[in-house]
Amino acid sequence: MIVKKTKGRKTMVTDRIILGIDPGTNIMGYGLIHIKGNKMELIVMGVLRLEKVENHPLKLQRIFDRTIALIDEYKPDELAIEAPFFGKNVQSMLKLGRAQGVAIAAALSRNMPIQEYSPKKIKQSITGNGNASKEQVSAMLKSLLNFKETPEFLDATDGLAAAVCHYFQRKPGSAAKSYSGWKAFLADNPKKKL
Repeated sequence: MIVKKTKGRKTMVTDRIILGIDPGTNIMGYGLIHIKGNKMELIVMGVLRLEKVENHPLKLQRIFDRTIALIDEYKPDELAIEAPFFGKNVQSMLKLGRAQGVAIAAALSRNMPIQEYSPKKIKQSITGNGNASKEQVSAMLKSLLNFKETPEFLDATDGLAAAVCHYFQRKPGSAAKSYSGWKAFLADNPKKKL
């Protein structure tokens, strides 16, 4: 965020880039937006396909490497990431949690503040309905960001949705919290400790 001084008082001018990630061990979706004042512009969105990689630790390494590459190329100011949802399959949740943790570790290794949002919170923020479908979220994002191309996977728009949700939550008057290091993150998220 850029702060300007105008005749002795500070004026906040927002100019920042937000990286959003929808973590996954088969497909990781991501999207980057540029905030200029009150305008939001799409920079890029896409997916990292991992379904052909059989070795789970190698998948985690590729998630880390791709996240670092996105950070180094686009220089985002913040990371917004979708939190794992609670499901019945414990093994799937464990793998998803690892994928999320690796993406968070990549951001923290570059001293980037992170914020985690539940899938329901992201859907609510984008569509006004916490139970919206992936297709509804994608359609609303197309309207908000004026893009025509349909992403190959809805995971790309899910990553983008995390970034847009973060922008909406960080507007003046919101109480969203971000972290600048492991210690602060773990202090507020004791259940994340291994």
